[in-house]
Amino acid sequence: NGKYDLPVNLGNPDEYTVKHFAEYIKEITQSDSEISFLPATKDDPTQRKPDISTAKRELKWEPKVTVKEGLQQTIAYFSQVLKESGEIIPTGQEASRPKPKVADES
Repeated sequence: NGKYDLPVNLGNPDEYTVKHFAEYIKEITQSDSEISFLPATKDDPTQRKPDISTAKRELKWEPKVTVKEGLQQTIAYFSQVLKESGEIIPTGQEASRPKPKVADES
């Protein structure tokens, strides 16, 4: 309505754990990487399910893609970016961030 001026949560209204995301990413990328479990940080949210009722009511907004579809699109996008940049796309046990480029010494 143009008069609402408070924060609005956007996201998927379903509850997902970080483990769910890790498993989905392994499945989509066909990775054989192991999932490591570390202790939660003090500020780690215990609930990962946004209340999007305000977005629905005030913005007439709701998600149009599933979490899996969104991850597939995101992975495809970044894979294309890495491919176009000439970076190696890491896979499997060796997966990590792309290696930093070495500064030209000339």
